[in-house]
Amino acid sequence: MSQITSSNAEKIILGIDPGTRFLGYGLIHIQRDKVTVLQYGVLNLTKYTTQGAKFLKIHERVLGIIEEFLPDEIAIESPFFGKNVQSMLKLGRVQGMVMSLAFSKSIPIAEYEPKKVKQSVTGNGNASKEQVAKMVEVIGGIQLDSKLFDATDALGIAICHHFHNNNITSTIKGTKKGWGAFVSENPNRIK
Repeated sequence: MSQITSSNAEKIILGIDPGTRFLGYGLIHIQRDKVTVLQYGVLNLTKYTTQGAKFLKIHERVLGIIEEFLPDEIAIESPFFGKNVQSMLKLGRVQGMVMSLAFSKSIPIAEYEPKKVKQSVTGNGNASKEQVAKMVEVIGGIQLDSKLFDATDALGIAICHHFHNNNITSTIKGTKKGWGAFVSENPNRIK
């Protein structure tokens, strides 16, 4: 009986780039470390005039995606500290809503800082949205709509999660080593 390992496991990951004006989402299918883009898009929330209407639309759409694709894991961009406290609070509410939906469906959820996503996908923590989108195209083997940066960011978040799960520890000579060991052993791969 063969044992499934992380290198040949099959799963669907939903990436979410939360926002109160635009929410990006992207679904990837992983099979034997091959990344296939299933669907991506942007929920345009600018036409809704109240926060309640925006939150209701986010809830409906994200729940619909979860119920249609049954993701095994969800990855979301974590909060970042900005100057506008009100924007941060609104963003935190969106993140909390997505997390609550994941928890209600017993789906594991992980958060990644924007720099970590950029570093994981492009090798550069300060990469532009265009660079992230280009690498998502290369990794996913697909041409994406260049105007949907929120969606390509969401795909990047899902890809980062896949890379993070498969590379968080590596077996070298029978011992498990974490990211710290990887960085010290591969300084030329870190930018």
